[in-house]
Amino acid sequence: MPSERHRNASLAPGPPLDHRANRFLAALEAEDFAVLEPDLENMILPRGTVLYEPGDPIRFTCFPHDAIVSLVDVMEDGRLAEVALFGREGLLGLLSAFVSREAFGRYVVQIPGSVSRVPLDTMHAAIQASPKLQRQVLAYNEALLAQAYHTVACNALHPVEARCCRWILSTHDRQDGDTLPLTHEFLAEMLGVQRSTVSAVLRGLQIAGLIEQYRGGIAVVDRTGLERGACECYRKIRYRFEKLLPGTYAEADRSDSQSSHAVSPAAAASKPRR
Repeated sequence: MPSERHRNASLAPGPPLDHRANRFLAALEAEDFAVLEPDLENMILPRGTVLYEPGDPIRFTCFPHDAIVSLVDVMEDGRLAEVALFGREGLLGLLSAFVSREAFGRYVVQIPGSVSRVPLDTMHAAIQASPKLQRQVLAYNEALLAQAYHTVACNALHPVEARCCRWILSTHDRQDGDTLPLTHEFLAEMLGVQRSTVSAVLRGLQIAGLIEQYRGGIAVVDRTGLERGACECYRKIRYRFEKLLPGTYAEADRSDSQSSHAVSPAAAASKPRR
């Protein structure tokens, strides 16, 4: 993983932001949000920030705004396998914190951005006091388990090209724009393949007109084409989140055609490529 990785203890609070930029918080009843709001604080997470290592005590529940965090399992030989992805649809630092209060694996920031966080004890007290909040947490936990379930099957059964399309779409769902700061190295780690394999896959997607590559990132040009190239797991995961947490994809569906903010080939050509 990147050498610039930071530890959670070194993070500084960020400027005041709208906590309800996170869709889990936005969906809370007013009285439940009011319980959490006094203890919520904004944090800015640089790329590579490690929030928790395996076995670390969990002290906060985090609600991403535009940051995206991956939960990865770290093998003894250093290899990684992504287990779950967290963005503005939900929260992290709760599922494994009900009993052991220890992190399952490494929580690492893959897309930099802001989060709201609240002390874990505050979150537990609010859940115990509110049946509605408890139900929403349980719904999210079920959706998260479904994501992990389909991800395990996907990594075992589907070709890297389809899995790469799934990963790009999942990231796109959690961002407002079409330019995604996804490097070849990062994608290779998340997909469990060689960097050269990812480079070949992305080159093929660019030739097909589905993405454009820039230095340190890619832009989604044809989202519908990416959906055709993705495996069934993307649709299954999205369906589960939409069913359990209707506000997950609150914006107009970007899959009907190209995104309304899609980068045109002419505009993309004017930007530096990798």
